[in-house]
Amino acid sequence: MEKISVIVPCYNEEKALPLFYEELSKNIKNFPSEVEFEILFVDDGSKDKTLKLIKDLQEKNHNIKYISFSRNFGKEAAIFAGLENASGDYVTLMDADLQDPPSLLLKMYETVTQENYDAVGTRRVDRTGEPVIRSFFARMFYKLINKMTSFEMVDGARDYVFMKRVVVDSIISLKEYNRYSKGLFSFVGFKVRWLEYKNIQRVAGETKWSFFKLTKYALEGITAFSTTPLIVSSIIGLLFCVVSFLLILLIIFKTLILGDPTSGWPSLVCIIFMVSGIQLFSLGIIGQYLSKTYLEVKQRPIYIVREKNF
Repeated sequence: MEKISVIVPCYNEEKALPLFYEELSKNIKNFPSEVEFEILFVDDGSKDKTLKLIKDLQEKNHNIKYISFSRNFGKEAAIFAGLENASGDYVTLMDADLQDPPSLLLKMYETVTQENYDAVGTRRVDRTGEPVIRSFFARMFYKLINKMTSFEMVDGARDYVFMKRVVVDSIISLKEYNRYSKGLFSFVGFKVRWLEYKNIQRVAGETKWSFFKLTKYALEGITAFSTTPLIVSSIIGLLFCVVSFLLILLIIFKTLILGDPTSGWPSLVCIIFMVSGIQLFSLGIIGQYLSKTYLEVKQRPIYIVREKNF
């Protein structure tokens, strides 16, 4: 018997959960009889009836397991908890909003088992239904981060990944507190095939990702996998030192040779404001890296479990 663990992070998904479970159950029936399923729901401190619905489903299906956090720790913590507690020979991650189509699950399984791939990832080929500005910044983010890192992060990649146990164990071994799963999946490498599909809207409920949260998440990804911002900060500082030195020479030349005294406090104020802005910008970059180091050094747990059924 082969076991597949399906990890489902959940945060306030009471509207989508019944629809998701119905669709997943329908597609599980297409698998060979020798394949066993384990469905692991990770309740990320939901404030609605998500946990109650999971418990109701567990009473009907004993292959369902659940973990409930003491509070909301974020999706990254829920993903890590799922990977750490999954017992399957193969593991996949799925969102409960059905934006990760369960209909691809069988093809992902066959690709890994028959075509000698270690993992199968999914990516959206379009962003239909998303705000235009959000889609634009998402594309720019992937272009930027791929120039900063030594490995490729695929544009449109979802967390919907089907993996062999060896890939899961490699990701679990990365115990860092500040987690960016898309980067971690790319970092560990292995032989991956990408399946493409058109964007699917949420089946119910509302997205938990605001533009601000996505921007913050993008910055976490950049600082987690690249030190390029620190290099850029150093280059800008060096550039301004050179420009300042040249301007000093120009002022000396105009004053002593041409007899043109320096004047104009508005221009001086503008320069001071600009240089101060550059300094604060550079300090902000350094502060981001220091804050990540600070959080890592404290070695706090990535998540805290309030209850589970295994």
